[in-house]
Amino acid sequence: MRRYLERSISEYNKENGGRVLLLFLLFIIAIYQMVHAGLNGFAIIALSPLLVLLTITTFRYKGIVFWTLFIINYFLMGAQLYVNMPFPTSLPCEMLELLLIAMIVYDYEQFSFKGMGNLMFAAIMLWVLFICLEMFNDTCNLGYHISEWYSEARLICFHILYVYIIFFVFLHDYKKIMKFLYVWAALSIFAGYWAWRQKTFGFNPEEWRWLWAVGMRTHFVNGTIRYFSFFSDAANFGCSIAAASVFFLILGLTAREKWERIFFGIAGVVSMYGMFTSGTRTAIACFLLGGLVYVFLSKSVKIAIPVSIAGLLFYFVMAFTEIGNGNPMIRRMRTAFDRKDASASVRHINQDVMRKYIKDAPWGIGMGAPSIPARNKYNIVSHIPTDSTYVHIWVHTGIIGINVFLISTFLMFAGACYITVFRLKSKVLSGLGAASCCGFAAMQLGGYGNLILFQYPNVILFYGALTIVYILPHIEADYLKLEEEEAAKKALAAEEGDTSNTKKTK
Repeated sequence: MRRYLERSISEYNKENGGRVLLLFLLFIIAIYQMVHAGLNGFAIIALSPLLVLLTITTFRYKGIVFWTLFIINYFLMGAQLYVNMPFPTSLPCEMLELLLIAMIVYDYEQFSFKGMGNLMFAAIMLWVLFICLEMFNDTCNLGYHISEWYSEARLICFHILYVYIIFFVFLHDYKKIMKFLYVWAALSIFAGYWAWRQKTFGFNPEEWRWLWAVGMRTHFVNGTIRYFSFFSDAANFGCSIAAASVFFLILGLTAREKWERIFFGIAGVVSMYGMFTSGTRTAIACFLLGGLVYVFLSKSVKIAIPVSIAGLLFYFVMAFTEIGNGNPMIRRMRTAFDRKDASASVRHINQDVMRKYIKDAPWGIGMGAPSIPARNKYNIVSHIPTDSTYVHIWVHTGIIGINVFLISTFLMFAGACYITVFRLKSKVLSGLGAASCCGFAAMQLGGYGNLILFQYPNVILFYGALTIVYILPHIEADYLKLEEEEAAKKALAAEEGDTSNTKKTK
């Protein structure tokens, strides 16, 4: 018995000795940390095996990280209304994005990079190159501040690059793309439901707390309440959900299966409802622009005519009639078509003031620069609210920067439109491409009207959807083969059903 135990222990030590020694060392270090650093140090060491296990699991099941990123991204900005975050709001998404890119580098043989060096990638790299040059912009004579520059560059530039790489690599498959669309549609329905809940039952204590502290001036306008669901504010919610509405309504017209058309159609209608509850005037323009773009991309007179008629009728009712003025939300939306609207006039006045200073700063006042001294020429510009992503880029990167951004955006959008109209043969895939292009165009208009283009969750949703368009030509052959196989299965099932019915009749 004694020899048997000794032999068993010896064999166990040979197989697991290293692990036992490592755990023993961790135990010693944990006790040391508890004595010298307290329970926090002990907890960190004690949990380190779980962190290692989590890291190993993460690299083995990479898809889980992608979907975690996508879902966290959707709720990230709104979460700060309900929870006090002890870290920068963008940190969770940035860490997950960098983790996914690290996975791609580590296991590059498992992924397909076919077609990755396309027009969209070139357009993004053009923007990245310019933003890197902005690191040396010292227009305000304040010196170079690399950390401050990076804090802004990562949001308006590097985030787009991360999203492009991750989507192109992880969604290089039709079934994964459809899963992405299902999840996004479900999240949009939930966002619309949350706005309905706020409108029907009122705000919860956390939402009231935020409104009284921050949002009262902009969310209670002339007796109208602007609802924001669980987004950062009503403007972000309104523009994002309006672009999503265009996206899903088009998918509802072009999806392959009947249940998909119903599901995406519901998502589009619920998103449209959310757009109206937001009271965001720019959202109406986003929705109309998305529909107008679809008229040109649809390649179908049967679709183009009713969409055009509906859009023109909607514009006529909102701009030239008083129909629906009894509803405060419609009254608020109708001001988007009033050229004499006071708030719009204030924005134009602000931009005129900025223009006088920015003409002497072709590279802008700089990105992430510290507080500009009162005697500095550009101090006044730094205190005027930009109220628009495009104006923000123009002020901080100058006329050169806004033109580079416009060229970059136009190139990636035009390339996606070209693929949709001329390269895709499948009506289903071309419908998906058209939906992505229309949603992207709508979101860009939202960025022109409000400071929301680079807010969460918009970059992952709309730049990610545009990336999908560049993936579609490379998976179309596999999709057509899959479609043929499923058609054959349905035909075989129908034939077997007919045969069984014939036998029963006999």
